[in-house]
Amino acid sequence: MEILYLSIFFWASFFLPAHSQNVSTPNIIIMLMDDMGWGDLGVFGQPSKETPYLDLMASQGMLFPNFYTANPLCSPSRAALLTGRLNGMFSYTPQEIVGGISKDELLLPQMLKKRGYVSKIVGKWHLGHREQFLPLQHGFDQWFGAPNCHFGPYNDSNRPNIPLYNNSQMIGRYYEDFKINQKTGESNLTQIYLQEGLDFIFHQTLARQPFFLYWAPDATHAPVYASKRFLGKSQRGRYGDAVMELDYSVGQILAWLGTLGIDKNTFVFFTSDNGAALTSGPLQSGSNGPFLCGKETTFEGGMREPAIAWWPGRIPAGMVSSQVGTVMDLFTTSLALAGLVAPDDRVIDGLDLSPALFNNSLTDRAVFYYRGNQMMAVRVGIYKAHYWTWSNSWEEFNQGINFCPGQEVAGVTTHTQQEHTMQPLIFHLGRDPGEKYPISVLSKEYQDVLGRISAVVEQHVKTLVPGQPQLNMCDLAVMNWSPPGCEKLGKCLKPPPSQPYKCDWPH
Repeated sequence: MEILYLSIFFWASFFLPAHSQNVSTPNIIIMLMDDMGWGDLGVFGQPSKETPYLDLMASQGMLFPNFYTANPLCSPSRAALLTGRLNGMFSYTPQEIVGGISKDELLLPQMLKKRGYVSKIVGKWHLGHREQFLPLQHGFDQWFGAPNCHFGPYNDSNRPNIPLYNNSQMIGRYYEDFKINQKTGESNLTQIYLQEGLDFIFHQTLARQPFFLYWAPDATHAPVYASKRFLGKSQRGRYGDAVMELDYSVGQILAWLGTLGIDKNTFVFFTSDNGAALTSGPLQSGSNGPFLCGKETTFEGGMREPAIAWWPGRIPAGMVSSQVGTVMDLFTTSLALAGLVAPDDRVIDGLDLSPALFNNSLTDRAVFYYRGNQMMAVRVGIYKAHYWTWSNSWEEFNQGINFCPGQEVAGVTTHTQQEHTMQPLIFHLGRDPGEKYPISVLSKEYQDVLGRISAVVEQHVKTLVPGQPQLNMCDLAVMNWSPPGCEKLGKCLKPPPSQPYKCDWPH
């Protein structure tokens, strides 16, 4: 790889202009990790020292300790990021799902086309695997990655292995052509995704075209994996190895921007799709720091994400912003940076973070915590009110599935869906980030805060436009039996007869 980079650097220095900056259309890179927790970064207190490049990125950019996903699951958080909206994608998208991202949604790459951007997604899509839902049907110009998680391996007669795509054509399947060794955890996928990102950046720089790179590797999603170079190198087992490799990859991408002379015209944002999946066990999941529970819950551990913004010369180095942000803000902020206005024919929930990024000024905003289509909680200022609490069902819990291992809080991490709408549980996230000690309902503080939060919730409910469910029907016949391009590879499989049924979502 070093020889390849030396060759590329030679040709880059030969052909690239000395000043290839165009501040009116900055390049945009969004790095979205999979199931990486807030507490996995050294800059947030992780003692295992796996993230030197991300820690350096934070020292050169701006850290957002109060940054949230839109939903504690993969698909809805990714849909929210790319649309700037809470929408009808309330669950995840396994192979048997019939639906996907709605054709009526406007995605970020579709909007950026108006300013001449070329867009590529590298890695996990997870917004529908059928042909009409894939990235190139929704504004992306290029894609290298997979439509689903890398679960498997599967028996072809019952369930096909997940395909990988190069643009619109399948080029192989996980475990068959793109190996993931279940026993050792070895896989070169992160290196492949890194190279795809670097190549795209190089070619767009050479073409002098503004670009949007959505870099979405999935190595930290169970079953976690890392390449041979990183296996066994961390203090946290295979998960830590995966974090180390992703951290290295981030460092390579940022360094490449500098080598090509476009770092001062490239906005980069690093975050995760939801909190660490504590149910996967200590060697297959990460850390949510001081926060309660993890993925699939609307406690802080499931919703608060690591977040770093980086843009040398534009974003002041070494800053920590108190701005409350969400993944939906990346849609609105990216449009603003490109000189575009968010569409006015629909509700946009994302906020433009430019004032925080460039002036370190703060904008008041509430954060709504959704699980499925139910608003579970809301944050206003430093206070968070739970209108519903639920970790996971007693049935799952009794089977050893625990969303909050070692963190059970009586009356808070409930195993039945408990309603608190008449008297919400309110926490002060500054004094109590772990949500262990609800403020007494008899206190003046509680009454004052409840009045403020109730007004915010009432306005939210009044203006809420319900989305159409996109993921409510399943059918084994629509799984990845015969993706586009399978004929050329001889990898088409015969589907079972179609028998649609209503999906069952236990979470």
